[in-house]
Amino acid sequence: MVRINWTQLALSDLKGVHEYIANDSIRYAQITVNKIYSRVESLKKQPNSGRIVPEFEDSSIKELIEGNYRIVHYLVGEDRIDILRIYHSARKLDKNRLK
Repeated sequence: MVRINWTQLALSDLKGVHEYIANDSIRYAQITVNKIYSRVESLKKQPNSGRIVPEFEDSSIKELIEGNYRIVHYLVGEDRIDILRIYHSARKLDKNRLK
């Protein structure tokens, strides 16, 4: 089974998502973060899932969509996936801000 590695940037993004939504609803913030975690956990069983991030055209960098969020991940090898960033779908992705 694949191991999931959250980068510091992705963890910071997730914290920001929670804080932003919690300004209106703590309950909805928790629900949203839990859905993102669940979606990431699905990568353990299906590590090749997701689409290639169109901004990068790099087949090793993919994304999953959960609600309004893009979960950008990188398949490091057969046994590890790095979660690089969590972006709101309205924001433009910048390759220089992935690592």
